[in-house]
Amino acid sequence: MLRIRRRSVLVVAFAAALALATYAFTASNTVPGTKAGQGEGTISGYTVSGVAYTLAANPSNIDSVAFTLNSAASTVKAKLVQGSSTYTSCSVSGGTSVTCDFSPDVSVTSADELSVVAVG
Repeated sequence: MLRIRRRSVLVVAFAAALALATYAFTASNTVPGTKAGQGEGTISGYTVSGVAYTLAANPSNIDSVAFTLNSAASTVKAKLVQGSSTYTSCSVSGGTSVTCDFSPDVSVTSADELSVVAVG
């Protein structure tokens, strides 16, 4: 009978030590609160108006283009050649007045579109 008690006491003591160690480990974890969600919003385009091209010193090249957006934008890029994947960064004044300075200049004969990408 003495053996059973000793074994029982050891098993209970071991289980208690294991539970305490597990509790101490999990009690040290801190996870900050976070947010998650889903929503949707309309993406609308800009209207470009007042387009004015400036020729370079060599008049067969376009140096820059200026135009006005109908709503404020913080970043604007533009390109003049449809086959090109390179957009030129533009400067924005007052949120709606945009000037794009092409470097190198764009040949007048290769310019076949004004493609504008704007983000508000």
